[in-house]
Amino acid sequence: MASIFSRIIAGEIPCYKIAEDDNNFAFMDINPVAPGHVLCVPKKEVSYIFDLEPEDYESLQMFARKVARGLGKAVPCTKVGVAVIGLEVPHAHIHLIPISKEGDMNFAHKLTLPEEEMKTLCEAISKAVAEVKD
Repeated sequence: MASIFSRIIAGEIPCYKIAEDDNNFAFMDINPVAPGHVLCVPKKEVSYIFDLEPEDYESLQMFARKVARGLGKAVPCTKVGVAVIGLEVPHAHIHLIPISKEGDMNFAHKLTLPEEEMKTLCEAISKAVAEVKD
């Protein structure tokens, strides 16, 4: 059975899409740790990030780098935190979270943001990512 992320990539489940390329897809986490929390996933469904083929792993990391650079410009923060946990969804993914202090990456405290705020963040982040030059 396809993971929820594969279903999002296929368009079966709506999302706040940030960016995509031939191999990867980025969208906002609907239960964010902080406003602007983005997930970067490979389009190929592999449960564990370190089981990705080397070229797929490198592609995902470079894609996440581009998304993080745009995210940092669109959302006020000191840095963009990176986490790979992979327990909730059996599909490799990288969390990108705007942070100003370590406590901003507390996965025990998730937020529910109004739809309008999610849309505004999504538009701003998507635009900033599209402007990133590699």
